[in-house]
Amino acid sequence: MTRRTDAHPGLTRPDVGAPFFSTWRVGTPERQRRTVEAIARTWERRPWPAAGLLGYHVYTGHDGSTVLHHSQWASEQEYEAFTKVHRQERVDEIDTAVPGMERVGPGRYRRYRSSVREGGPMRVPGCVVIVEVEFDGPDPERQRAWVDAVFEALESEPNQHPGGISGHFHLSTDGTRVLNYAEWESAQAHIDALAAPGDGIGSATALWQRVQSWPGLKSSTVRRYDHALGLVPD
Repeated sequence: MTRRTDAHPGLTRPDVGAPFFSTWRVGTPERQRRTVEAIARTWERRPWPAAGLLGYHVYTGHDGSTVLHHSQWASEQEYEAFTKVHRQERVDEIDTAVPGMERVGPGRYRRYRSSVREGGPMRVPGCVVIVEVEFDGPDPERQRAWVDAVFEALESEPNQHPGGISGHFHLSTDGTRVLNYAEWESAQAHIDALAAPGDGIGSATALWQRVQSWPGLKSSTVRRYDHALGLVPD
């Protein structure tokens, strides 16, 4: 069966071979709430669809108009089998409850590197920050080099903001994008870290300027989300 959970996903679990991310544009905070409720109803009244689906998590954007989906699959083959048999009936039921949404994705990724703040008590994320970077064409080596440069810049900061919990960098399988799933204590902690003078994230240091002006970098977006729903096999 399908069970609801408040727990955030484990981003470093080794059995996740194919993480997927997608965005639904739903328009308003009220439609965000209705969408999450429709997803929960649709999934909870059905058996868990596949052993290879390890977890499915839904997030509401602080922009008041988007819903982020993060599904953890053992393999892409397991996902493809799900789409052939189980996906459409779920999509149809959710669309009936909340018509008119726009779907973007899903994007197929592989986790490349993670950074987790060590020491102290375990902290529950109060905000998930998704940073998406797109390059002007496929180049897996460039994806990895850019992420490595971000780690260099982060490691150069003398006083990293204490509100940061972790960052998990994913490379799109088509070679064009990087997605960082970052966990923070709160949205305000992330806002404060961006605004920190001198040594904050993305500040005007040579290493951060190198990250921001990487050859072929096409676009970069930063969006904050709340974890709204977790679904796992019972």
